[in-house]
Amino acid sequence: MIKAVLFDLDGTLLDSAPDLVATLNYLRAGLGLTAMPVEDLRHFVSRGAIGLIKAGMPPCDDETLGLWQNSFLDHYRENCFNLSRPFAGIDPLLVELADREIPWGVVTNKMEFLTIPILKQAGWSSSVSAVICGDTVSQSKPHPDPVFAACSSIGVDPANTLMIGDDLRDIEAGKRAGCQTAFALYGYADEQRQYELAPETALINDPEEVLGLLG
Repeated sequence: MIKAVLFDLDGTLLDSAPDLVATLNYLRAGLGLTAMPVEDLRHFVSRGAIGLIKAGMPPCDDETLGLWQNSFLDHYRENCFNLSRPFAGIDPLLVELADREIPWGVVTNKMEFLTIPILKQAGWSSSVSAVICGDTVSQSKPHPDPVFAACSSIGVDPANTLMIGDDLRDIEAGKRAGCQTAFALYGYADEQRQYELAPETALINDPEEVLGLLG
């Protein structure tokens, strides 16, 4: 039986692509480049700032990449919830989990200084039971330590925990920690990647389908 649910943030709980791509386009504008459509870059959002920069900026050396990353994070920090919204069905799902007294947490590779304000603006700060960010523990997903940390914070055994994400790193982290896992096809997942998943990982096309996995 599932006693807790852990979610990735970007592409699983939150449709944050519009704000992240807007920040990338801010960098592109600084080089005189035209803006790129959100749809062209959605699949890169779950790879973090570096992954998005590599996908949408010209090739560069490591020093330039570092400068762009700093500029990206500075801009995004001030513009992280202009257009971002929970995916359709997420808020009702979180309410239903609360009604069933099933705690939920966030396990993200996003840094804490970005994650905490986003959770507050989304209205989730008072209901989330654990928040593990990219700098909370020494390792990040796909390492299992962030998942272990979330389970420990909630006080639940990983075997009774469902880890949900839209990237293979989320699923690998959950599996390595001993959790049950679900792959969110409604988010930023490249649907072809689903064929790389272990067969026991559930595929969900809508957040409401999570309820059917709780047992």
